Amino acid sequence: MAGDQDMFDAVVMADERFHGEGYLEGYEEGSSLGIIEGRRHGTLHGAKVGSEIGCYQGFAFAWRGLLHGCTTERDSKKMKVLEALIGMIQKFPYDDPTYDKLHEDLDRIRGKFKQLCSLLNVQPDFKISAEGSGLSF
Repeated sequence: MAGDQDMFDAVVMADERFHGEGYLEGYEEGSSLGIIEGRRHGTLHGAKVGSEIGCYQGFAFAWRGLLHGCTTERDSKKMKVLEALIGMIQKFPYDDPTYDKLHEDLDRIRGKFKQLCSLLNVQPDFKISAEGSGLSF
């Protein structure tokens, strides 16, 4: 009689057991795919941010070389803003994706870059595309 009871319990409880097993399998597969998708998204977004910062840095270094020998008061202001931009770029936490003020710092760099462009009287056009990124004037 005990064997019949065990067999009956196995049949009645099969639905609940299969539901639990299916949930666990789905959860594990979803977690794995979520990690893969998150990594892909993070890599793409990080590459865009890195490309943008790299363009700003190249722009700043080129203008620092061009303005290095200038001594007028207006050029002094340009150099001050330029050095501030370079300092912000150098302090940017490239290797810390958990940095909580990453977007705030990026916005400050963008603002300083726009200020510098205004002082230099250039109209930048930063583009990110499938072929790569670029900064044109």
